[in-house]
Amino acid sequence: MDFNVKKLASDAGVFFSRAMQFTEEKLGQAEKTELDAHFESLLARADSTKNWTEKILRQTEVLLQPNPSARVEEFLYEKLDRKVPSRVTNGELLAQYMTEAANDFGPGTPYGKTLIKVGETQRRLGAAERDFIHSASINFLTPLRNFLEGDWRTISKERRILQNRRLDLDACKARLKKAKAAEAKAAAEQELRLTQTEFDRQAEVTRLLLEGISSTHVNHLRCLHEFVESQTNYYAQCYQYMVDLQKQLGSSKGEIFSGTFVGNAESTSPPAATSPPAVAAASLPAVPTIPVVPTIVGVPSTVAESVLNPNEVKPPASGTRKARVLYDYEAADSTELALLADEMITVYSLPGMDPDWLIGERGNQKGKVPVTYLELLS
Repeated sequence: MDFNVKKLASDAGVFFSRAMQFTEEKLGQAEKTELDAHFESLLARADSTKNWTEKILRQTEVLLQPNPSARVEEFLYEKLDRKVPSRVTNGELLAQYMTEAANDFGPGTPYGKTLIKVGETQRRLGAAERDFIHSASINFLTPLRNFLEGDWRTISKERRILQNRRLDLDACKARLKKAKAAEAKAAAEQELRLTQTEFDRQAEVTRLLLEGISSTHVNHLRCLHEFVESQTNYYAQCYQYMVDLQKQLGSSKGEIFSGTFVGNAESTSPPAATSPPAVAAASLPAVPTIPVVPTIVGVPSTVAESVLNPNEVKPPASGTRKARVLYDYEAADSTELALLADEMITVYSLPGMDPDWLIGERGNQKGKVPVTYLELLS
């Protein structure tokens, strides 16, 4: 093993000289070579870029993976240069539980059917989340990490070298001032010229690196646009999945209520003396029902819908229900009522009417409306 005592002593002397110069500058006992205003501005901009990039990176990691333990695991795999194992998303895990519950309760039951539909949507949401996380990691997080672990480390290294060159330069200036003899002054001046040259060269290298921060901003801007595009696509997918699910559940809700509507229609047969709403309430006390307009004398209930014009039918005196419109609906003919999402209308049923339809009223307007487009309120 080579051990150069002279080099070790020289390095120790340089280190001691820099330490002395730095201490005297802090105490105000020595002059300090100031960098120009533009250079100081570049340094401040670089520091700001580094600090905000770190904060954005960390918070984006939290956004994509809220579980701190999972983030630590991913960090360790990354440092060990190993592939992170595939992890089931929360949506996919929920989908698995819902599917298993549906199989346990019976996939043919209303609850089981709904669990399967919701579980499938949760699975699709989980898959979309996985794709978004993967895309955001590659297109956004990776460039930020590359800057912090690559460009910024190079800038920091060159800045430390520049700081040492400046301390050496100021120490040479101090020795020149203290030199008395002509030979000492000549030696100090020669050392000062060499040190000044090294300082100027290092300052130029550092300046070029700092000016490269502008290119970093351009690159990060492009990555930010890609991140926003990925996030937009992700939320658009989620929205579409939930709209589809809502339509499926609305259809299922119509099937559930259709049994009530049919029961109401059958309860209006001639032998019954009690009004239809009362019969429905007696047979199904726990389920809110839609009132049924009594059958017109001489008209069979099975053909009532085709004979009656909804605009000529009066609603029952009491017991009508309110409904909130889920989606816009354009009337196909004069017997139907056009709907606007989120508006409130009054609804009731006609005997013998298709269970997928109701009579809706809004002010002076009246017509048939599809059940799947409504949320029936108590």
